[in-house]
Amino acid sequence: MFRQVFTIELQKLRIDNLIIDQLWDEINLNFNNANRHYHNINHLNHLSEHLLHIKQEIEDWSTMVFSIAYHDVVYDIMRSDNEEQSAIFAYERLTFLEQLLERKERCKEQILATKGHQRSENSDTNYFIDADLSILGSDWDSYSEYAKQIREEFKQYKDADYRTGRAAVLNHFLKMKTIFKTDLFQNKLEEKARINIKKELKLMMNGNP
Repeated sequence: MFRQVFTIELQKLRIDNLIIDQLWDEINLNFNNANRHYHNINHLNHLSEHLLHIKQEIEDWSTMVFSIAYHDVVYDIMRSDNEEQSAIFAYERLTFLEQLLERKERCKEQILATKGHQRSENSDTNYFIDADLSILGSDWDSYSEYAKQIREEFKQYKDADYRTGRAAVLNHFLKMKTIFKTDLFQNKLEEKARINIKKELKLMMNGNP
């Protein structure tokens, strides 16, 4: 689904179809890496679906499409700078596409915001990071599958080590005043997200990886 969104938006920007296909092939290659179980093309489709529903609220949809496409393009569990490297990757591609500096900087900001998921002064960025975390507020079956996929991405870690790291991430979200930064996502997903996170933490305490 996101491929169609990506193609249509770049066509509106008068990007040649051959270049669009080349860019998509590059994105597809990165996101379909065998080590990705959650941070893959399905994740891009999920973000796109959520944001399409509120497209009328987005000020710069073209930048949003680029942010979706490149926000996890670099994903290595052994690195601590995936967001920074993804932002650099996006900036280079947007430079190649001769996008305005403002768009390149805004895309970079949105990608970097996925590192800490802190509230931004830019409403598009808040919508973007909320969509990025929307899985947290899904039904339990979907959330449980997401948790299993994340565990699979970190399969090289022993259960005890994984639980320690995962618990730190989950508690980081619980300590936030609000996980979601926009009224729309807060009203729809905040309560369910906190229930899901607490349930996962409880399961881990009982020995489930």
